[in-house]
Amino acid sequence: MPEYKAPLRDMQFLIDEVFDYQAGYAAMGAGDATPDMVSAILAEGAKFCEQVLAPLNRSGDEEECQINGGVVTTPKGFKEAFAQYVEGGWNGLSADPVYGGQGLPSSLGLIISEMVGSSNLSWGMYPGLTHGAMSAIHAHGSEVQKQTYLSKLTEGRWTGTMCLTEAHCGTDLGLIKTRAVPQADGSYAVTGSKIFISAGEHDMSDNIVHLVLAKLPDAPAGTRGISLFIVPKFLPDAQGEAGARNGVSCGSIEHKMGIKASATCVMNFDSATGYLIGEANKGLNCMFTMMNHARLGTGMQGLCLGETSFQGAIKYANDRLQMRALTGPKAPDKAADPIIVHPDVRRMLLTMKALNEGNRALAYFTAQLIDQAHSGETAEQREEAENLLAFLTPICKAFMTETGLEVTNHGMQVFGGHGFIREWGMEQLVRDCRIALIYEGTNGIQALDLLGRKVLGSQGKLLRGFSKIVHKFCEAKAEHPQLKGYVAQLAQLNQQWGTLTQTIGMAAMKNPDEVGAASMDYLMFSGYVILAYFWLRMAEVAEQKLAAGTADAAFYQAKLATCEFYFKRLLPRTAMHLAGAEAGSECLMRLPAEHFAL
Repeated sequence: MPEYKAPLRDMQFLIDEVFDYQAGYAAMGAGDATPDMVSAILAEGAKFCEQVLAPLNRSGDEEECQINGGVVTTPKGFKEAFAQYVEGGWNGLSADPVYGGQGLPSSLGLIISEMVGSSNLSWGMYPGLTHGAMSAIHAHGSEVQKQTYLSKLTEGRWTGTMCLTEAHCGTDLGLIKTRAVPQADGSYAVTGSKIFISAGEHDMSDNIVHLVLAKLPDAPAGTRGISLFIVPKFLPDAQGEAGARNGVSCGSIEHKMGIKASATCVMNFDSATGYLIGEANKGLNCMFTMMNHARLGTGMQGLCLGETSFQGAIKYANDRLQMRALTGPKAPDKAADPIIVHPDVRRMLLTMKALNEGNRALAYFTAQLIDQAHSGETAEQREEAENLLAFLTPICKAFMTETGLEVTNHGMQVFGGHGFIREWGMEQLVRDCRIALIYEGTNGIQALDLLGRKVLGSQGKLLRGFSKIVHKFCEAKAEHPQLKGYVAQLAQLNQQWGTLTQTIGMAAMKNPDEVGAASMDYLMFSGYVILAYFWLRMAEVAEQKLAAGTADAAFYQAKLATCEFYFKRLLPRTAMHLAGAEAGSECLMRLPAEHFAL
């Protein structure tokens, strides 16, 4: 298995030099998040992930979760690692101090989650789902519900889940059959079955708090009739501790391609006692608080596994001897040259590096927006951040996981035949990454959300919010001595972005299928343009540091070289996606459905 080392230098580069987190923290009143404090937290987080979580990654994959009589046991060491995580205060790092959290910025918590996911994605699912449940209860729960559940969830004694989909409905939640019948005491009897429930049952906490979508007896049809309920595994007693067992059970766990140490459960609710959270028939509003948190986290998983794969690939490429360089021997004292001298291996490694570091910039910018949306100084600032978040969330989820899978595939390819062998750990990263393109809304759904709901549904407002940022940057840097050629390239693509959107919008007025036909290419086009913007921001900082003189010149020179590679070898992919998005729906829909029948 690759030996994960947290890329602290690159993380600090983005935090301190590109996005100036400190200024944002000061503006939002997060005085405790000083540079020294942030550095110390990142260093300790890295130590925990490298020394505790990473060694459990391969063994967890091999052992998997086990179920016996409805009781799920996690792999050896997982429970103990969670106890250390909780004891270290990591679970409540960004949680509300009112309920026992440390109150540090959300962006800092997301950076720690990157380290967790890179070192052991399966393990990271357990606290990850808990944080999603905490965000929903904090945003929509009553004060009694917050007092009852948030302190325990923050402390880590209890964990949480999201119980959304069912076997017959997948993403179409309007079809759910789970029912919630009102009871005399104000609670509800929840009955139904949910599938694909991550961390639905396990042995790592004293209680599991399920957030369950269900319909009331008089609910309207479709998604307008969905409500959200808190359904704990053990009902809280008079002291707020885990009391009597509720009517919740795990029917089975799934045997999966990847993330095998994450318990993916079928959860059965048999007249289980539940408590309405938020308004009746407004469950989707509450759900999207969880889903947006989960989608950003899922997008990070593409980056997480891509980083670990890259670290494994560069070590192997420097060690593995195969053939001589085409330009002559580079290691004449050895039987052959290390494969890193070969251009095609460099192509794969640079693709991995460019996508990883570009995705990290996108993720950290988005994390900063979460801080601003929660704690911006003015209502206008908070609204602007919310709009940018709404636009970027489906791109983060889909683009970062699509490219994350590409990166892990390249990592496996660098190893050649050894990459296909289990003992090296590279194939596990591919398997673990594959689910990220599917869960929390498939990438096709994200693309429809971006183009149909966020862009066309806002009459282009959400797109303009970001493209205006790009436009202003390009105007300001148009004569930059070293970067002006790349700036012109980005400015042209930014203009094409708007034109493409108008073209699709006009076509969709005549045929709604045009949105679905163009959406995936549109999302990928958007992702590559966005990363180009962030690569130029990073390159600008690197140029400034080199001009001023720095002891870390190699780091900044590598940024400039990778930026050049991105613009010359990866950004041209936008032409393909532009052509695909403009091709229309006719060639997709012309062939009758009957032709696809066996």
